[in-house]
Amino acid sequence: MNAFAAVPDNPQAKASAATLRARIETLPLADKVRLLTGETSWTLFAVPELDLSPIVVSDGPIGIRGIEQVSTEAAQMPSPSAVAATWNTDLAARLGTLIAGEARRKGIDVVLAPVVNLQRTPVGGRHFECYSEDPLLTGAIAASYVAAAQVEGVGMSVKHFIGNESETDRTTYIAKVSERVLREVYLAPFETVVREANVWSVMAAYNGVDDGTGVAPATEHDHLLNDVLKREWGFDGVVVSDWLAANSTVESALGGLDLVMPGPGGPWQDKLLQAVHDGLVAESIIDDKVERILRLGERVGAVGRVAHAVPDAPDALHSAPETRALLRETVARSIVVLGNNGILPLDPARAAIGSIALIGPAAVDPFVQGGGSAFVQAPYASTPEAAIRDAFPHARLRVERGGTSRLHAPAIDPAVVTTPGGSPGYELSLFDAHGHPLGDTVVVDAAESWNRDVPIEARSARVRARVRLTRPGPNRLEVGVSGAHEVWFDGELVSASTEVANSNVILNSSANHPVGPAKRFEVGDAEPVTKAIDAELQVVDAEAYGTFVRFELRHEPHDIDLDDELAAAVEAAAEADVAIVLIGTTEETESEGWDRPNLDLPGRQNELVTRVLAVNPRTIVVVNAGAPVLLPWLDDVPAVLWWWLPGQEAGNGLADALTGRVEPSGHLPWTLPARFADVPVQDARPIDGVIDYVEGGDVGYRSWDRLERTPARPFGFGLGYGAWAIPHIAGTTWRPDGSLVVSVEVENRGDRDSRATAQVYLECVEPDPDRPLRWLAGFALLDVHAGQRAVTDIVVPCRQFEVWSEESQQWVVSTAELAIRVGQSSRELSPSRPLPNRDLIHLQTSQ
Repeated sequence: MNAFAAVPDNPQAKASAATLRARIETLPLADKVRLLTGETSWTLFAVPELDLSPIVVSDGPIGIRGIEQVSTEAAQMPSPSAVAATWNTDLAARLGTLIAGEARRKGIDVVLAPVVNLQRTPVGGRHFECYSEDPLLTGAIAASYVAAAQVEGVGMSVKHFIGNESETDRTTYIAKVSERVLREVYLAPFETVVREANVWSVMAAYNGVDDGTGVAPATEHDHLLNDVLKREWGFDGVVVSDWLAANSTVESALGGLDLVMPGPGGPWQDKLLQAVHDGLVAESIIDDKVERILRLGERVGAVGRVAHAVPDAPDALHSAPETRALLRETVARSIVVLGNNGILPLDPARAAIGSIALIGPAAVDPFVQGGGSAFVQAPYASTPEAAIRDAFPHARLRVERGGTSRLHAPAIDPAVVTTPGGSPGYELSLFDAHGHPLGDTVVVDAAESWNRDVPIEARSARVRARVRLTRPGPNRLEVGVSGAHEVWFDGELVSASTEVANSNVILNSSANHPVGPAKRFEVGDAEPVTKAIDAELQVVDAEAYGTFVRFELRHEPHDIDLDDELAAAVEAAAEADVAIVLIGTTEETESEGWDRPNLDLPGRQNELVTRVLAVNPRTIVVVNAGAPVLLPWLDDVPAVLWWWLPGQEAGNGLADALTGRVEPSGHLPWTLPARFADVPVQDARPIDGVIDYVEGGDVGYRSWDRLERTPARPFGFGLGYGAWAIPHIAGTTWRPDGSLVVSVEVENRGDRDSRATAQVYLECVEPDPDRPLRWLAGFALLDVHAGQRAVTDIVVPCRQFEVWSEESQQWVVSTAELAIRVGQSSRELSPSRPLPNRDLIHLQTSQ
């Protein structure tokens, strides 16, 4: 029984398969093969004979980065985990429409998003970039997002297929996970997006996969790519490699990969052409790949295209009023109320709020987006300070950082950097392999820390800079570099390395956060001090990512006295009517390229919270993080909000939530631990090159249930501003297709209109070691007036009652007795109602 309905293709896909094949027959073999590797890092080759323009792709988990070396402005959405926290598929669809409009504005045909890998462990580096630890919630949000974008003629490339739940050694590790667990858990969101949204592209991951049927890199796993994705699911789009992930010729060509990126170069091109001539790869396989790319071209409008990009308008989409409103709503609706003793929402009109202390590292420098390919240059930033001043115009506002959440100093002010001759900027000289100069020495703006498009023959660089320190007291200077280097401060060698960097510094994101020497200097009151910084640096050859010289100057105008900053914050809190403390992580903590060692808040932020709370009983804590962090004071604080990585409307959305202008109706899409020792999967790193998914199908909250551990807040938790009775089941009805309609009644016992997130869970009446104790099977949102009740029907798909049989290689209805429960989290549920599934078995066998 197929649990998924057929999805009609986008109307813009004009050419039939037969027509496409006929056109392919006119192409010489060499031209076909050429089309299967990118022309550049972000574009495919044109085929003039077929009137096919270059298809252009771009990173885009939270916005369209574009293909320029220096990113141009784009709408900056909240992180995917924030979107999932809304549990709102309609809102996800509106964001999909926005991303499509932004893509068209910037001339992009295919967006390399969304990520539908699961949050297997909270220490995963890209946790913030994934939707949820639950496959059903992930698939539902992603399918709505993808479908809405593709209706606009912009393709989405769902990623990373499959087993890419860790970042450490991601290009080499093997994910060892059984076929059944893959089918029931990790493949499930991909299947949903393929079958329900008809996604046009799937990105194959860096890692390898051992699923019991074979061990192979994800880019050449014949069973998963050909048997499952293409044949069983009917995927007719393009399987593209993650960037530089493809390393073989024949194996990847036969294994189901369609497109190698980036280009030029890679394992295909002439090698693949020769493999066809040698009879190792049939030309029909090449034709199938070309057909898929031409179909993608038809879908995105690259065939017969007259113009590509839509020029920026004065009121561009990324900052248009409707975009601002959508992103602001998303921020507010995603915020999760973790605790509230009645202090929230704050009423700006109340005389009791005459003064506010806005405290914390995130109050001064909010973390609005994660590190890596998720980075987007926003057109503006709504800050907490500006938004709270606007929301509370009559209150006195004092802002104190109270310490730092960063390891490194901020980027230097370019105005204090000159060349030895006194010109603004720093000197950059390039040399070939023999040490001979290449061209003239150039002066580079100190704000430019990436020197790109370096000539390929360049091997080393020399940088000379002078930094004028004018702030009396201690000053901290830092230099960030990539690769082999020698760095001098005032003629003293302070750092040296012979370790050569290559494309791995891009793949592991270390080039985005370069490390290097740091030194503290004292500046007297009498006159400024000038410090000489000189460096001999490697020119990094990152293959398809280009060549560059990384030189980043960072400066803390005064070496931080954390005790003084904390004391100032506590003083501000003691004098205020309300203290709002913004704490969290940064891109140094949450980023593509590495995994976290723990869940601790950086710096002394826990101390900041406890000291503020001690002097102000009206303290509100706002957590600015994409992935879980430990909050040891959680149940002691009057109110705690989870703010996520909120994007360009960060401040306005937070102010709306604090005041109740928009209810913060978010629910956790993952489990918040109370102790790190309780986390079921505490390490994302491979052991001997293998990550063994030993927990099986018990991912996230399912493991917490199995292990009988109590989290700080469970999966699905969110208080909002309503007062809810536990939902109850009003009735159930089987449908002929094997799905179950569950009628759920909710009651808002509060004095405010509010939004409920009704969640349906299935559980085994008798524990089954091969099945989770409980799993999410459906959900719905209900807006309910104060003191009122509402009923909604939630459809539980047939697939939720099925298990994958490795023996018969098909989905079968489980014979286990199941029960159904409803609630607003995985731990706050109605009494269990037995749900004998013999009726479902009868439905299936009678068809």
